[in-house]
Amino acid sequence: MEQKENDVATKRRGRPRAYDRETALRRATDAFWRTGYSGTSFDEIAVAAGMNRPSLRAAFGDKHALYLIALNAYWADKFATMHDALREGTLDAALMRAYDAALALYFAGEGSTRSCFVVGTALTEAVEDPEIRRIVTAGLATLDAAFEARFRLARETGELREDADPVALAILASATMHSIAVRARAGASRDALRTLARQAVHVICG
Repeated sequence: MEQKENDVATKRRGRPRAYDRETALRRATDAFWRTGYSGTSFDEIAVAAGMNRPSLRAAFGDKHALYLIALNAYWADKFATMHDALREGTLDAALMRAYDAALALYFAGEGSTRSCFVVGTALTEAVEDPEIRRIVTAGLATLDAAFEARFRLARETGELREDADPVALAILASATMHSIAVRARAGASRDALRTLARQAVHVICG
């Protein structure tokens, strides 16, 4: 009897997971990205993730908890990309790499442009949801800080004048990123948005 119970326990421990967490989260994020937080039901998320409702809830919690995970993951991916884009090369080249990375993300979906996950799904919810608002606010501050650090480095290395204001320039650089995201959501072409980015970089670095 004891041996049988041990065999059962061994089988349970060795049983593979019925889902891949990373894939399920990516699919759930895509579902939110298509129709927004309020417009996406938990059933639709479950279908998109390829999981039943109980399994999805056990893995991520309810719809709100799952959305917060997706939102945090989006920011983390975007900041990692920004860090890579800004850390090397001349200032103008680094800024364009950051904007090009954003454009690659905004135009990565199938069909219509999906734009920025935050712009498309979080801003409306942030008005009434303090948790979403906190994540959005922290993310925007992190974006500003990344640009500011790059401008401080550019000033130290002589790419910018000594009287250049890294904080003000960071706000302009972030505002350009936000404008690109909003215009992408409104249907602007990738080429048009890249031209906008180039013009902004010229002004910022000039």
